[in-house]
Amino acid sequence: MDSNTVPLTEEQAEFINSTVSSLSEIIAAVPGSHLVISYLKNAYQNDPFRIALELFLVFFAIKYIMSAKYKPHDNAVKLTEKEIDELVEEWQPEPLVPPLSKYDKFNMEKTPVIMGAQSVKPKIVGHAKPLMNLATTNYLNLLASEQIREKAISTLRQYGVGSCGPPGFYGTIDVHMDLERDIAQFLGTEQAIIYAQNFSAVSSVIPAFSKRGDILVVDDSVSFSIQKGVQISRSIVKWYKHNDMGDLERVLEEIRLEDIAHKRRLTRRFIVSEGLSANVGDIAPLPKLVELKKKFKYRLILDESQSIGVLGSRGAGLTDYFGVPAADVDIIVGSLANALCASGGFCAGSEEIVDHQRLSGLAYCFSASMPAMLAVAASDAIKMIQDQPVHLLELAERSRSFRSVLHHKSLEPYIEIQPSDLKNPAPFFHIRIKPSFLQSRLLDHETEVTREEQEYLLQDVVDECAYQGVLVTRAKYVIEQERACPRPSIKISVTIGLTKKENEKAASIVKNALIKVFSRWRK
Repeated sequence: MDSNTVPLTEEQAEFINSTVSSLSEIIAAVPGSHLVISYLKNAYQNDPFRIALELFLVFFAIKYIMSAKYKPHDNAVKLTEKEIDELVEEWQPEPLVPPLSKYDKFNMEKTPVIMGAQSVKPKIVGHAKPLMNLATTNYLNLLASEQIREKAISTLRQYGVGSCGPPGFYGTIDVHMDLERDIAQFLGTEQAIIYAQNFSAVSSVIPAFSKRGDILVVDDSVSFSIQKGVQISRSIVKWYKHNDMGDLERVLEEIRLEDIAHKRRLTRRFIVSEGLSANVGDIAPLPKLVELKKKFKYRLILDESQSIGVLGSRGAGLTDYFGVPAADVDIIVGSLANALCASGGFCAGSEEIVDHQRLSGLAYCFSASMPAMLAVAASDAIKMIQDQPVHLLELAERSRSFRSVLHHKSLEPYIEIQPSDLKNPAPFFHIRIKPSFLQSRLLDHETEVTREEQEYLLQDVVDECAYQGVLVTRAKYVIEQERACPRPSIKISVTIGLTKKENEKAASIVKNALIKVFSRWRK
């Protein structure tokens, strides 16, 4: 025993023993105390660190409960009534929308307003007589069909305006399924699926199949809706020159060599092309596209929004035009709002391709279904195209005839027409200003003619055509968001709703307006 240790007296020892005994009796009297004591003994013997951690948490919880409560406005600056009044007087509210620029006001003022129903000769605000309409996609004049109109009215009375519900819940009815079946049979695919909006069809289909890490090889002149779909997918994107199959093969070969060099894992890969280019008007070489997609083992997404109902002997689009089996194209997307005189879009392909979209196509799952009357109108339009294929030949001939007038030598210094090939059966084309003409009319302080100045020049042509009885329009683009915005143009859409003489007269008016305006510009 240490010499410095003071031994307990007998009275002290008895006091400690009696105190511990009393505490033990009190603890034992508490219900469940033996379980707590047993737990603490086992925890201490088997894992001392555990009991230390638990004690720390208990003390932390007690401290947190006992600490002062935080109030959100404790640090708020106290302002006097005078200071508040001064701040209120100084505050200037920002406008809900930014002020319109000169160019924005110009576009709004020059937008034609149609009075009454759309037709091949609509009434336009500001014009006494109806104008011959070359600004519509009503190529086959199906909007004038009494049969389609009566069927649509009958369907409206039976089903109402719309279900206001998504197709996968309670939005799908029999006429929607009939239209999907009609589209699949028309194109020669296993199945089809319809979307309520044509713009969101392809922009939903692409991200439904191509995800982050997958590869998209895309034509660099695709329409804005395809660009949005590519952007939403967040995939790896490679661009190839418009309808240049040599450049496409080069890009595909580069990707193959990169895969070998970096030992990249296999991912989903797609080639994305537009059947009939909305921005250029030329036709994609589908046989070569199919050949390359098979050679490099890619899937092909083909947008037929502009070509469905106008190309091919049956009007079934590019596969019909080139005689390529529809099964060779993995995914065919298109619009019902152009030649088919309805609204919405579609996607056609194998059963697996279509079924996947019913749960993964965002525009299908989260948008209200197409109104029943429009579905019936589209089905009837398909049947009328199949029953009257002669209209397709007539449309192609009208387009060639119109363009041949504008290929006159007198217009050669001023404009270029896309597509330039007179044999192209596309029902629309673009009139663009020749770069050499713009260069010849530069002012002393200019290095180039701005886009806005080009738009003003083309609008003068549009106004002159309207004055002479023809409605045409400038092509519209979302300039700030386009990947590579096309040059300004006047887009001419031909329709068989006008007679041959009216078509020739309209072409002559456009030609004369171009000569009149261009010859005087900056003189």
